[in-house]
Amino acid sequence: MIQRISYLAQLQQWIDSPLVKILTGIRRSGKSTVLLLLKETLIQKGIPEDSIITLNFESFTTEHLKNATSLYAHLANLMRNGQKFYVLLDEIQEVQEWEKVINSLLVDYTVDIYITGSNSHLLSSELATYLAGRYVEISIYTLSFNEFLEFTATYQNLSSSSKEAFLSYLRKGGFPLVHTANYEEQAIYKVIRDIYASVLLRDTIQRYKIRDIELLERVIRYVFDNVGNTFSGKSIADYFKSQYRKTDVNTIYNYLSALEGAFILYRVSRFDIKGKEILKTQEKFFVSDVSLIYAMMGYRDRMISGILENIVFLELKRREYQVYIGKLDTREIDFIAEKQGKRIYVQVAYKLDSEATVEREFSPLLAISDQYPKYVVTMDEFWKEDVQGVKHLQIQDFLLA
Repeated sequence: MIQRISYLAQLQQWIDSPLVKILTGIRRSGKSTVLLLLKETLIQKGIPEDSIITLNFESFTTEHLKNATSLYAHLANLMRNGQKFYVLLDEIQEVQEWEKVINSLLVDYTVDIYITGSNSHLLSSELATYLAGRYVEISIYTLSFNEFLEFTATYQNLSSSSKEAFLSYLRKGGFPLVHTANYEEQAIYKVIRDIYASVLLRDTIQRYKIRDIELLERVIRYVFDNVGNTFSGKSIADYFKSQYRKTDVNTIYNYLSALEGAFILYRVSRFDIKGKEILKTQEKFFVSDVSLIYAMMGYRDRMISGILENIVFLELKRREYQVYIGKLDTREIDFIAEKQGKRIYVQVAYKLDSEATVEREFSPLLAISDQYPKYVVTMDEFWKEDVQGVKHLQIQDFLLA
C-alpha cells in the first residue's frame, strides 16, 4: 500500500487528542486506505492490535450494525473499561443516528475515534448538534500529481518525463483505483462513470430525496461545461429558460448545494481585493476530479483552460489553502489562496501564445501592490521569463513545487 504521506501527517498530529477525527471526501478518493494506513501507524507506535477496532459500513458484514442501538452494543461488547481503544469507522453515514453512538462512546469509554464519510452536509449538521467543538475535519482528495507519479511508478513500473506524465494525469484524473494498473482510457472512464453513478444515487439523490433527476443531471452538465467560468444559479435558470425548460432558482441552488455535499462540486466565492470582502454573486464551481467531466461529456479541447484551473484549484486545497476568486476593479485573478496569515496569487492559462494573452494574465497580478508571491501557471514548453517579480511556471513544476 502506498503511503499518502500528507494525510497521515495531518492525522498524526491529532492522535490521542480528545477530538473526533473526521475524514471526508468523494467516494473512492482513498479515505478507506488512509484509515488502514492509520491503523498500521498506530500498531507501529506500539498500540496492541486488539485495542484497535475497525468497521467498514460499506461491507455486508456490518449490515446488522447500521442503527445506533446495535452499533453501540457491538462496540461496547468489544471494549473494556479502564483500557483505551482506537475506533476506526468507515463510511459512518450509512448508520442511522450514528452521531449518538459517537457521543456516547466519548462519554462512556476511553476512546480515540476516527470516522470517514462521503457527505459533508450530513456530517456537519449532525456533528454541529452533538459534537460542537469536539471534532476536526480532514479533507481527502483524489491523487495529486505527485501521488500520481508514485502510483504509476509503483503499480505500472512507468517512468516518464514530468511533461509526458502530466499529459497522462490531465486525461486520466486522480481516482486511485484507475492507476493501480495500466488501464486504457475508455476502461478508466467506464470505472469513473460507475463511481459517479454511485455518488449521484447514494450521496445526492437518496440523501436529499431529489425527485427531478433529469433536472439534476442538466444542472451537472451545465456546471461541467462551465468549469473555470463565473456564473450564478440565476444564470443556470436563465439558460434553461432559453431551452424552454422553466425552473425555480431556489431549486437550482438546492441542487448545487446537494452536489457540494456529495463532494462532486466545490464552490469558490469571489473576493474583492480593494474592498477586502467576499462577494455573494458570480461564483465558480470546480469538480472533485477532472476525469468526471471526461467520463460524462468526453474530452473537449476547448475546455482546456478551465480543466487546468480545476487541477490547480484542487492542488491548492490539498495544500490546505482557503481559496477565492480575486476581483480587482474589472479584472479577475484566478485564485487568491490564503493560509496562516499568508497569501499567494495564481493565474492559470493554457499558453501565452500572444502579447495580448501575456498582458491579460500578467497585468492583474502586476496591479496588486502587496508583496505576496504571484504566479502565472501555463502549459508552455519554452517561455519561462518572469515579469517584474511575477513568476511564470509550467503547470507540472507548480504541482510538484
